[in-house]
Amino acid sequence: MPTSTTTSLKLDVKLKKRVQHLAAARRRSPHWLMREAVEQYVSREEKRERLRQDALAAWNDYQATGLHLTEEEADAWLTKLEAGQDVEAPECHV
Repeated sequence: MPTSTTTSLKLDVKLKKRVQHLAAARRRSPHWLMREAVEQYVSREEKRERLRQDALAAWNDYQATGLHLTEEEADAWLTKLEAGQDVEAPECHV
């Protein structure tokens, strides 16, 4: 099984020239630059999607159980963590 495949990508003339110019400035090929751009974009969007899914799961859990922390409780805990204290998260409550 091949480790890579060819994909066609249509760019308008202006964008293609920008890619070529940047690739030359970076001493890389336009192919490398575009592949790197796609890799970074996909990685960033995958992280965003994981965060979105985690937020939806947390919301669904809250709706099912009612368990939560107040803003003040969360802020106090985060302040301790920022100060370098090794503290457990406060208990969630209804």
